Amino acid sequence: MNITIKGFENISIDKAIKLVEIAEDYQHNFNSPIIAAIVDGNLRELTYVLDKDCEVEFIDMSTETGMKIYLRSLIFLFVKACHDIIPNCQVRVEHSLGDGLYSEVMAEEPIDEEEVAAVENRMRQLVEKDVPIKKNKIPIEDALDMFEKAGMQDKVRLLKYRKEEYINIYELDGMKNYFYGYMVPSTGYLKWFKLKFYLPGIILQHPSKTNPTYIAPYREQPKLSSIFRESNRWAQILGIPDVGALNDCITSGKSGEVIRIAEALHEKKIAQIADIIYKDSEQLRIILIAGPSSSGKTTFAQRLIVQLMVNGLKPISISLDDYFLDRDKTPPGENGKPNFEALEAIDLKLFNQHLTRLIQGKEVILPKFNFQTGKREYRNSPIKIEKDQPIIIEGIHGLNEHLTASIPKENKFKIYVSALTQINLDNHNRISTTDTRLLRRIVRDNRCRAADAKRTISIWPSVMKGAQENIFPYQEEADIMFNSALVYEIPVLKKYAVPLLKQIKIQEPEYIKANHLLKFLEYVEPIDDERDIPLTSIIREFIGGGCFHD
Repeated sequence: MNITIKGFENISIDKAIKLVEIAEDYQHNFNSPIIAAIVDGNLRELTYVLDKDCEVEFIDMSTETGMKIYLRSLIFLFVKACHDIIPNCQVRVEHSLGDGLYSEVMAEEPIDEEEVAAVENRMRQLVEKDVPIKKNKIPIEDALDMFEKAGMQDKVRLLKYRKEEYINIYELDGMKNYFYGYMVPSTGYLKWFKLKFYLPGIILQHPSKTNPTYIAPYREQPKLSSIFRESNRWAQILGIPDVGALNDCITSGKSGEVIRIAEALHEKKIAQIADIIYKDSEQLRIILIAGPSSSGKTTFAQRLIVQLMVNGLKPISISLDDYFLDRDKTPPGENGKPNFEALEAIDLKLFNQHLTRLIQGKEVILPKFNFQTGKREYRNSPIKIEKDQPIIIEGIHGLNEHLTASIPKENKFKIYVSALTQINLDNHNRISTTDTRLLRRIVRDNRCRAADAKRTISIWPSVMKGAQENIFPYQEEADIMFNSALVYEIPVLKKYAVPLLKQIKIQEPEYIKANHLLKFLEYVEPIDDERDIPLTSIIREFIGGGCFHD
């Protein structure tokens, strides 16, 4: 065989060989363990056997794909260790929190710190033994029977909708489990982790792709933790703990009921936020709304305005984009182009002057940025606001205190909006919040900007980088958080996203991500009937037909 090792050399091998054997020769070129490889455009596990001419690109933990595989394998190790230490327990991996994953372990007695320490010790024992993680393809009927007998109803609910005749089952030291996605070859790869007792559950701390062999000290995020607890409560109200249960609702004709309850929960939360602002409206003059891309900030802002008006207030909106510096004064990004996401791209002095004057009851002529000329222009007539007119400002820097440094804190109310996925595939397979937002953006970019999925996926890493720098570090600065995720949205997005994702060819760099999303969407039954989705719904911002955008 002639094998091209991308980025390195061409080699010739005279027999079939596993990727893991070749990876050993190239590991010294990487700063973290090689986790998998792309072979002729397809993602492959290191146990994959090469038996013909091909091109191989190795993937380590510093990549998004590599870190996903590492984390998935670490979850399997964690679940196995929990069962070894706490017999007959059930482990549910809930959501990300800080630099880790929050999980709950259901057993006869509540877990304590000693048991958490014992689970971590057992995980390290298994890592030291370098136990193989085996993969076997079995008939789906056998898998359903196996999980039924094991009392794993979440797996049964999920797999009964799978269309394939066979599925892959992974085995670790006698424990068999189903995971969506690939694994590392053995537990010896999983050296970097830490467990933290976090009442009533456990934080599984893991490395990040930017520092893949280091566990950072845990950062408390009480507000984010609170919004996740609220989201879990919403899921309980809906009676939908996982995708299998959601599929049951869809196929039984109950999707309309799910939509109505989910939307009512959103509306009630927005009304509560408006009530909080109204009660202190004499002080709260500036309402700042921030969140990552495709979190539904625009629709949320419009719905909040409606609820504030119900309370007798008369809010006005100011766009942060209109305060951009002229393009020739905008700081450049890494690509040399103007970096509009940098805080320094905004004329902070003018912005604060205008806000101060408006709060004082003075007239201001607002700017209007011309994106065609790259220069700031001004509107024809001035505006002046009364005390019952809070100013709504939506933008990525809304939570950063430097944006409104001239405005006293008691005059500001900060809201963080993000789509924090409420359900998972099953107890051990998470749905990434980032993947949900990417699906939203793929659908919206195609509808509003005539951009294909390839384009959206290609710029997504830079979008995420901007969020990591400008939004996530400040999320705990928010006075309140709003979860814009809707339990039913992925079944709605599916029919729009699948045709767009299928346009991406195997030889294109975006294929790996597109294929990942396509396989994930296979687990979800579609909702084609959109009549029950209100015109005010946040999902309308992406699929269209809303009253705020179209």
